[in-house]
Amino acid sequence: MTQKGYATISVEAVAAAANLTKGSFYHHFTSKADFGIELIRSYGAYFQRRLSRFLDRDDLSPLDCLMAFTQDARISMARHEYRRGCLIGNLSQEVGSLPSAFRDLLEQELGVWETMTARCLNTAKQRGEIHEPLDPEILAHHFWTGWEGAVMRAKLQRSGTPLSDFADSFLTLITR
Repeated sequence: MTQKGYATISVEAVAAAANLTKGSFYHHFTSKADFGIELIRSYGAYFQRRLSRFLDRDDLSPLDCLMAFTQDARISMARHEYRRGCLIGNLSQEVGSLPSAFRDLLEQELGVWETMTARCLNTAKQRGEIHEPLDPEILAHHFWTGWEGAVMRAKLQRSGTPLSDFADSFLTLITR
């Protein structure tokens, strides 16, 4: 689903990718929507752990932690030839055709990422790494809005340039 999205993937395709029969799929999930909800929750937990591995490092400054995350994401997207993106970002772009229960889960997950990023940016602000009047919570919101847009453009262009451009610009705009 990080490549093709939710709406275009059938239950049969999901079951086949997991080496299951369609009946086995329905043994675990009552519907494709039920599977989607569990997928969002599972991906969210995975991504929170991944993001924490970068933002909670003690060996780098807070801004270097954030940039290490962007660098790792660029490497990951390149490894998949820019055909795969963030599941939460992909599903957010499909939200008009998704079950209504997805909207709150997607917004909740982005909110968690923003909270984690705001903590990192708040530490950077306390250390004098970013401009004093800037609000870390607002910056975190802008970061994720821009980053997910950059991921979308990287997939569109099959290039890491949008990711690098966004990360470099964000850093330049917020630093002293």
